[in-house]
Amino acid sequence: MVTFHYRKMKSKVLGEIYRPIADIHLQTRKGRWIKYEAFIDSGADITIIPYSVGRYLGFEMKEENLLSFQGVTGKGVPTILTKVKMRIGDVELEPRVAWALIEEVPPLLGRLDVFDNFNITFKEKEGKIIFESVG
Repeated sequence: MVTFHYRKMKSKVLGEIYRPIADIHLQTRKGRWIKYEAFIDSGADITIIPYSVGRYLGFEMKEENLLSFQGVTGKGVPTILTKVKMRIGDVELEPRVAWALIEEVPPLLGRLDVFDNFNITFKEKEGKIIFESVG
């Protein structure tokens, strides 16, 4: 079991707001683990990684994997569908991720290949998110 905490952030519209953030680890293509912070987003179909993070991890552009994902605004974001080794607490997995070919995307921890490995409890009043491994 691993517990994450909401973090106070600034919103242009709402002022100060608390958002659920996961401290996870991603493995570079050279085998090094790096700490990565992402918004825990139960509404996101897939984990999204900004361009610079994907380059740091060693991702390569392959046109056959080029897709366009749309968020709630309906605006498409050019992405490459790939996989990354990820560690959440003691659990290692290799989910599919959308590597955005632009920088202007928030880092999101989405459901696909991630949430099915855990029972996830959002404790809004306590400012906690608990990930319990199901495996």
